[in-house]
Amino acid sequence: MRTALAEWSARRHLRRLMETVGRPGLRATAAEPGLAALVDQHAAAVRDIVRDGARPTPNRGAVATLAPTRTSAGSVRLAAYARSLLDEQRRSGASIPMPEDGTWRPTDWATLRLIAICQISGL
Repeated sequence: MRTALAEWSARRHLRRLMETVGRPGLRATAAEPGLAALVDQHAAAVRDIVRDGARPTPNRGAVATLAPTRTSAGSVRLAAYARSLLDEQRRSGASIPMPEDGTWRPTDWATLRLIAICQISGL
């Protein structure tokens, strides 16, 4: 029961992230190959982090960690990583830029990483 609840909560969080950051970000990557390459690099790093439970060291001194567990499903670990990034953004006073008037060119590290998480989630 607890595992099912954790999975449900993780998927819910990832769906919300997909609606706010993922869909517009993935549309932007489809329109710009250079941006797509950056997101692909972030996606590779996220896959390693989620798979291995490694400790990433993002730019600008922010540290997001993901404790390895053997029982966590992939979506639970992916959502936990996304939450840690968003929490770090809030603590530092930064925000995730959102598209305005249908145009968006995400370039900051955290936004690119969140788009990569959405790409991996497949939701």
